[in-house]
Amino acid sequence: MSKRVIRDAGKYISPALVFHSDIVVRKAKGIYVEGEDGRVFMDFTSGLATANLGHSPTEVIKAARAQMDRLVHSGCIFYYESEVELAKRLKKITPRGIDMFFFSNSGAEAVEGAIKLARFYTGRQGILAFMGGFHGRTLGALTLTASAVKYRKKYHPLLPSVYHSPYPYCYRCPMGQRVETCSIDCIEYLERVFKYQISPDEVACAVIEPVLGEGGYIAPPMKFMKRLKDICRREGILIVADEVQTGFGRTGRWFASDHFDLDPDIITLGKGIASGFPLSALGARRSIMSKWTPGAHGTTFGGNPVSCAAACATIDKTERDKVLLNAQETGAHALKRLRALKEMRRSIGDVRGLGLMIGVEFIKKDGSPDKEETARVIKKCLKAGLVLIECGVDKNVIRIMPPLTVTVREMKKALDIFEEAVV
Repeated sequence: MSKRVIRDAGKYISPALVFHSDIVVRKAKGIYVEGEDGRVFMDFTSGLATANLGHSPTEVIKAARAQMDRLVHSGCIFYYESEVELAKRLKKITPRGIDMFFFSNSGAEAVEGAIKLARFYTGRQGILAFMGGFHGRTLGALTLTASAVKYRKKYHPLLPSVYHSPYPYCYRCPMGQRVETCSIDCIEYLERVFKYQISPDEVACAVIEPVLGEGGYIAPPMKFMKRLKDICRREGILIVADEVQTGFGRTGRWFASDHFDLDPDIITLGKGIASGFPLSALGARRSIMSKWTPGAHGTTFGGNPVSCAAACATIDKTERDKVLLNAQETGAHALKRLRALKEMRRSIGDVRGLGLMIGVEFIKKDGSPDKEETARVIKKCLKAGLVLIECGVDKNVIRIMPPLTVTVREMKKALDIFEEAVV
């Protein structure tokens, strides 16, 4: 069965779609995935940071089934309760000031909507983005994406009036500075963009991941985010927080913006929002969203009734089971142990993260990125029953992103496997 599925996938599924393992899944529950061959794996990818409550959480599946018995699709023809209820619940948990929402299907769609909304509201055309950021693969979102050149290759020309500034990757400072003496040169670079490339009064918004995802699981210094916020407020530039990967508890808080007091004007949500059901959301301040006139944006499948019901149940379970607290405590345990491992393994250059969004960066003896060692560790872990994937422009960072429901016991077991694989 497994070989046939993989063979047929090669015949009928576009090679553009990359699969990260050779596992053909029979079923999945919690942090565990069972293959057709009977092998059982600990999934520390969470379906790309989407199954935050684990695979097939009972309460979420129950809510989705109940909604399927009532209504599966509307196409913006009818009002229905699950969409409105989700918007009300999101207002309670998103950063202060975010109080109106537009639902779509994917993170990239939410980012496209954010670009349109920012330009529509401000009347400005310029967009700021940051090196290392990943915002999606549709044309506008792809223009903002700068986590690796491969995503952009052969797709030029891209969206005009998009300008990139360095993201503060302190382990490998893009400005050549040292953490101890750095005066946030990344921000000074941004000021030079305003001086030489585009006047700030022509910039609609700055789009930033509060913690880099695909770009390497990098959290910026607090002072960088404060300076960025100050500049945007000074110049009337909207702050767009891309929380597609960082949202819904991944960093130990509802949203990564909460760690930095970012107060975004617009926020993009996806992945963990509905425990695997396709859904994303664009949130904004009422003063901004209410100016988006009827018909200025639209969708057929966005805000699907079943996905919205699943999202409501996801929020309920996250709150009831104190999932954020578990992510904080289990993440702290993992960081402590991984940092201790770093002191014993020369191949680990850096360990960083917030909550259960943890990156382990592998290096060669000269400190350069070690893509080969990263791949070897991932392969060895997979053989031992632990599924991991990489990130970073050099593909030398392993992401530790299990479901937020993972227990300390399960984390210890996974780290035992990881430690055995690292030399």
